Amino acid sequence: MPDASSPVRRHHRRRTRRSLGAALATAATLIAALLSWPGTGKAEAAPTTFVHPGVTVSRGQLDFTREKIAAGAEPWKSAYDQMMGSRYASLSRTPKPRAVVECGSYSDPNHGCTDEREDAIAAYTTALAWYLTRDERYAKKSIELMDAWSATIEDHTNSNAPLQSGWAGSSWPRAAEIIKYTYTGNWANSGRFATMLRTVYLPEVINGSNSNGNWELSMMEAAIGISVFLEDKASYDKAMATFRTRTAAYVYLASDGPLPRTVPRQNLDTREKIVKYWQGQGTFTTGLGQETCRDFTHTGYGLSAISHVAETSRIQGQDLYTTDVGERLRQGLGFHARYELGEAPPATLCGGTVHRGLGPVTEVGHNALAGRLGHSMPRTRDLTERNRPAGSNNLFVAWETLTHADNPR
Repeated sequence: MPDASSPVRRHHRRRTRRSLGAALATAATLIAALLSWPGTGKAEAAPTTFVHPGVTVSRGQLDFTREKIAAGAEPWKSAYDQMMGSRYASLSRTPKPRAVVECGSYSDPNHGCTDEREDAIAAYTTALAWYLTRDERYAKKSIELMDAWSATIEDHTNSNAPLQSGWAGSSWPRAAEIIKYTYTGNWANSGRFATMLRTVYLPEVINGSNSNGNWELSMMEAAIGISVFLEDKASYDKAMATFRTRTAAYVYLASDGPLPRTVPRQNLDTREKIVKYWQGQGTFTTGLGQETCRDFTHTGYGLSAISHVAETSRIQGQDLYTTDVGERLRQGLGFHARYELGEAPPATLCGGTVHRGLGPVTEVGHNALAGRLGHSMPRTRDLTERNRPAGSNNLFVAWETLTHADNPR
């Protein structure tokens, strides 16, 4: 269900940085401190050469998955069967594009919103099916879905337009990357699809949002994925800078100090404002999310987007998992997993009541942080294994047990 908060939609915003104080005596010292400050939004430079396919999943990861399925190994075989049995893999699916997709708070109105998100997930699903089976009917279905929307859509409107653009705009480039760079058949309208991403989706997401943090994180996921497909280094850098700032302001670490970090343009400059923005939570513990006391579902959207951007960045040659992004993701997943698994929250957390429902969002982060980097994540592991095979949240997350379970590549 889309977020009910109203976004602030401003274009060409200037980002400001937190003051480091008068003690920094020289400009050189100021610049050095600013660039080293964790999570302030320092852009990781776009790669000199983009890697394709390179949005959330790489060719090596796809090859690993394909090998496991061929061997009948678990959990990949069950995850594959789940995906292929879903409505998103149907070869009889008919796309339902609209020129204008209108999305209000809590899906009211819902004029094409569900259709757009699900057609985008279906395009990604059939692209995966193509790669894993080499049955070109799936590649053609993915192309049919992408072509239908690129021939039709012109705009997103109403209050949830930025979030809707972020969700659908996260799935489209995943599909397009696989098809463009692995399918040997003809995709005649790939240029038109690129134009759609550049003119319809990217302007809606690139300037961010002052709403709850899951909005901006999903929007930056879309912006970064689109930038990879378009090979747009300037947009990649801008989106990554916004992402770094928002991630630092979304998951709290004790090293942040007595209060969480903030996004400078939101002017959350008092404890009272920060506590209100953090859903009334005034006790800050490592791993707490800005939306934890709202509900775990929206928090899961934010954590998932963080993991997707980190995974894309790693594929592109910059491992954000080894920065504060990875530590915030690790702590955020572990913190919420303990309560999702049933542990009773203390009175100091959300007044002793949490609203569970984290969703199928742990595979990517767990695989990267516990699998590749070797961090101990027992609660996240238990939740991940309990939820396998992880399906789709029908918004922008899909089939991550299949693509990322114990995947070393």
